[in-house]
Amino acid sequence: MKKLSVIVAIFFSASVFAQGAWTKSKNEVYTQLSYYSISGYSGIYGNPGYQSERKLTDNTIQLYSEYGVSDKTTLVFSLPIRMLKAEELVDSNITPITSEASETALGNISIGVKQQIHKGTWVVAAQLNIGLNSGKFFEDSGLRSGYDTYTVSPKINVGRSFGPFYAQGSTGVDIRFNDHSSSFVFDAELGAQPLKGLWTIGFLNASSSFNNGEVSLPASNLVTGFYVNDQEYVAYGLKLIFEATDKFGILANYTGALSGNNVPRRAVLGAGLYGKF
Repeated sequence: MKKLSVIVAIFFSASVFAQGAWTKSKNEVYTQLSYYSISGYSGIYGNPGYQSERKLTDNTIQLYSEYGVSDKTTLVFSLPIRMLKAEELVDSNITPITSEASETALGNISIGVKQQIHKGTWVVAAQLNIGLNSGKFFEDSGLRSGYDTYTVSPKINVGRSFGPFYAQGSTGVDIRFNDHSSSFVFDAELGAQPLKGLWTIGFLNASSSFNNGEVSLPASNLVTGFYVNDQEYVAYGLKLIFEATDKFGILANYTGALSGNNVPRRAVLGAGLYGKF
């Protein structure tokens, strides 16, 4: 199961393999390059739901990597590049407060460490990620490529493999600063190998805000919903992973939402390549 040491960090962070309980072997490197797309949407979850002023597109190229410092300790790194668009007005009768734009910028870079704390029938690992305040805000268009804060994310990961199946889950918190709310997060997935080299994986991701922050964001940002406060979701999805060789493979994923707050009412589509060295 070292092949499946990481899972999808959904939209809002993004690596198809990012929450696994299995650490890397000493000096082993896993690298993944993925592309994720949420295109041409205007509907945003809320209570009640609302529409953005303009058609929005949120695409991401993400580099994710893990390195085994030892058999029990793994360093993790994630670098997202966000390609954002604000296009034509949804309602041509309004006077807009945002402008059309197409922007490319860094998202929230993440660095972390995963430490195995138990290895038996179930594998257990503790993980600590630090999300950097590396995003950018474009006030005229309301586009934002990441949270305007650092994020500290302590989590516990558990997993078990049994024959051609495996199960794993993760729970923890995303602690944010700069008057942003923190969140409880939960992830679970079940994988099966119906054919040699092919994994099919179903997953569930959830994030629930503590509503403990009252950051004041520009009106242009609020009408796009890009990395605003109190984002929440319950998401589900399917991943396919094809191991072309012992070292290289391809992957694809679909993520939809059962419910949410301040997140798009549109599915996330993704694909990528990975290598192990």
